[in-house]
Amino acid sequence: MIRIFKNPETLLPALADFIVSRSKALIEQEGRFNLVLSGGSSPKRLYELLASTSYRNKIEWARVFFFFGDERYVPLDHKDSNFLMAKNTLFDSLKIPEDHVFPIDTSLPPAESAAAYEKQIRGHFTNTCNFDLILLGLGDNSHTASLFPHTTVLHEKNALVKEIFVKEVNMYRITFTAPLINLAHAIAFLVYGESKAEAVHHILEDSPNVEEYPAQLIKPENGELHWYLDTAAAARIKDN
Repeated sequence: MIRIFKNPETLLPALADFIVSRSKALIEQEGRFNLVLSGGSSPKRLYELLASTSYRNKIEWARVFFFFGDERYVPLDHKDSNFLMAKNTLFDSLKIPEDHVFPIDTSLPPAESAAAYEKQIRGHFTNTCNFDLILLGLGDNSHTASLFPHTTVLHEKNALVKEIFVKEVNMYRITFTAPLINLAHAIAFLVYGESKAEAVHHILEDSPNVEEYPAQLIKPENGELHWYLDTAAAARIKDN
């Protein structure tokens, strides 16, 4: 489902409302809500909104468990850490218990870090690792999570979490693989700004070419796929 909003100011509350409704439904059914966060500047604004007085009391935070779809291979207190951004914008403000937050342990060597995170994920779920909601962003180069163009992780079929050295940014990343993402009950892309319009067009309208456009890999097996776009990001979609 594609939802297009005039600007980020209308888009972000709509996605926040979606998270509220999903969390209420899953907490009522299962007693908990397993949410996967993404990094970057766009979700930062979303997390700040969720922690604001407008939303902080709409979600039963004590029943939410937080995971990360990817992480830069930097210390967790590094300015570029996705965990640190979420901690500063969401966890500290909402007083989320530490045992409800699952950061990626970047103190381990990259391959061990990925394996340890996969073990944590498998330990959290009784059976299949179906997250209730995975939030994703989209890079200008059509990457999502740390599934970058022309990287070996794009063809991973078995591992749920994988380390990958990304030449483009000259660093390791730890990332969910496409098979794990596609097990989710719901996936929501948050994309806004004119710099994203070309990538959105490639993902949604071009012929399959996952080497060039990795976000095309995201096709939930049995879940829902939602795109939250502003008009600038949707500018190259036909008939939008």
